[in-house]
Amino acid sequence: MNENLESRPCEAIAEGGERCTLPALPGSPYCLEHQEFDLAVTGEVAVTVTEARSAGLNGEEEIVTAVAASSAIAGKNGAGQLSDEELRAKIREEIRRLSQKVDTQAASSAGKSSDGRLLRMMRDNLSHLSESEWLASETWQGLALVAQAMVEVQRDFVARRLRGEYEVDPWGYDEEIANYFALVAGILYNQYWRVELTGVEHVPSSGRTLLVANHSGVLPMDGAMISYGISEHHPARRLTRALVADWFPTLPFFGCLLNKTGQVLAHPDNGHRLLENDELVLVFPEGYKGVGKLFRDRYKLARFGRGGFVKMAVETQAPIVPVAVVGAEETYPMVANVKPLARLIGFPFFPITPTFPLLGLLGVVPLPTKWYIDIGEPIATEALDPELIQNPAYVSDLTDMVRNRVQDMIDKRLAERRSIFFG
Repeated sequence: MNENLESRPCEAIAEGGERCTLPALPGSPYCLEHQEFDLAVTGEVAVTVTEARSAGLNGEEEIVTAVAASSAIAGKNGAGQLSDEELRAKIREEIRRLSQKVDTQAASSAGKSSDGRLLRMMRDNLSHLSESEWLASETWQGLALVAQAMVEVQRDFVARRLRGEYEVDPWGYDEEIANYFALVAGILYNQYWRVELTGVEHVPSSGRTLLVANHSGVLPMDGAMISYGISEHHPARRLTRALVADWFPTLPFFGCLLNKTGQVLAHPDNGHRLLENDELVLVFPEGYKGVGKLFRDRYKLARFGRGGFVKMAVETQAPIVPVAVVGAEETYPMVANVKPLARLIGFPFFPITPTFPLLGLLGVVPLPTKWYIDIGEPIATEALDPELIQNPAYVSDLTDMVRNRVQDMIDKRLAERRSIFFG
């Protein structure tokens, strides 16, 4: 069990109105006592509230009675494990928790479209569904209701954006678009690649910080998974600004997506400005050499450039936090790189994998490997003399130190891993 996830408190609200004091389970915002019951009640509440409205029921106690009588809740309760009053108390507690969650999101999203809040609620529930819950009819009923509500707000959403009535930050980050992408990223993170994140407590809750990670996987999905993991599991839900190489924004769809989700073109000036603005910045010093690595060279770090990230960190006094990603190397096992073709079409590499280009577009689908993202202890830079970074040898030594730290983290994780697909 991951230590950083053990320390997170359960998000359930107890009967007296106070927050549950038990630790949340890994991959869930709830403790063992609240997790399974909560998922069933959430689906039933979504279904029952609509049915109650059509039947003219509006009071909380009437809805509690209807939910308690539902087949899914009865099955969850087994052979009367909870008394009638205990069951009703838990349902009442869940209804209040959901209401509190909606109120909180509404307050934090004042003036924004309701589809963003619906997307976050859908994402939060989808992220923690078990296999049996995916097969339950109540789950799909609840999702259908959410989907119906989303359809109803899309007309206003599209019309408003066509009128230009939306906000982006100076870097192009669009929270509404990011909410849509987070729904897909959450499914990839939790269900497809089953990412395990450790060390998130090493990321400061505020202030300038430079994350330094290994790069792999042909497409830059490792950056998306790091960003999603931190936004979901860090107490401050920090936005991660990845500095992306100039070729990726030229790809269809990727350029707009990267910009709208808060990523920024990789350039020393951009990195400095972001850090000076106390942002959380993610860099991949391997660059194209990392994502274009052959399968036989997997998890062997390429050269970390010329140390530009070290200069950024020292000059802005931002701590350097090493990050190791294991699992992404095997999503697209690259067995060859057709360099002449890559030069002809203006790509940094042209990958040949067991499925691409043999299977055409189907070969673009990544393999469902098991991912690990390990975040190491920060390397302080406050005490370092900025004048020393004018010395190439000094910068090279610091760069190698960070590179070795990331490589050691990768090697440790590989030594513990038993299967590419099952961990």
